[in-house]
Amino acid sequence: MAKIVGVHGVGKQFKGESSVRAEWLPAIEDGLARASRQVSLGNDFACAFYGYLFRPSGKAAIDPPLDAADVKADWERELLELWWREAARIDPALPGPGARTKFWTPSIVQRALNALSESRFFAGVAERALIYDLKQVHRYLSEPDVRRQACASIASVVGTDTTVVVAHSLGSVVAYEALCAHPEWSVKVFVTIGAPLGVSNLIFERLEPPPAAGVGAWPGNIERWINIADEGDVVALVKQLSTRFGPRVTDHLVSNGANAHDATRYLTSRELGDAVASGL
Repeated sequence: MAKIVGVHGVGKQFKGESSVRAEWLPAIEDGLARASRQVSLGNDFACAFYGYLFRPSGKAAIDPPLDAADVKADWERELLELWWREAARIDPALPGPGARTKFWTPSIVQRALNALSESRFFAGVAERALIYDLKQVHRYLSEPDVRRQACASIASVVGTDTTVVVAHSLGSVVAYEALCAHPEWSVKVFVTIGAPLGVSNLIFERLEPPPAAGVGAWPGNIERWINIADEGDVVALVKQLSTRFGPRVTDHLVSNGANAHDATRYLTSRELGDAVASGL
């Protein structure tokens, strides 16, 4: 089995484990090279894949034509507002939501979507794709079967040789819960990139197992947890996970340029290379 397992984020419903691996493998090798470790990983790297759980069914396998009226759940609206506020904080030229309103209407949701589409962070992301990504996170947290199958996708590729798990975006939530559920795994290093794990009320308190006295559980039997975030990453709202999971988490800030949340930009960083190398 692979020594390193990667866990992808949202928006991979039309890909598969091989196509995600083809993107991640050279990027991780580049990160290792920045850390002065010239390594050809080959079969030592594998990707867990759960994106198929969100692939639309039916004859036309395309993202549903979602719009503001489809953002109905309070959870989705609250996370959308947090993204909007964070995007406005990062980009002062972007109009923020202003005074908080208790009543969300389709027009307010549309304002949020319009603002986000004009932000540096979400530039080029279609509105329906943004909504679909939002709903993937919600479905994982609210549908037990989706949660179970996503975690099982990691269990299917983690073996006795696996010592490092690298997880991006929603994948960090899936990997965290899988590690918590399997303390018998030999994984020693957990690396999270662009992770939304620390988002209060919407994600942090909904983790399994739930936090105790405001502190998240330590994931399984790992020895080191390295969290890497870009200051401009809107999804990684809490950049320092040590504030949620305790001082044993090592936090690093990196600069990914305009595509702050892009997985491959995280993977090519020296910080990522150092983290992965520490588990090899």
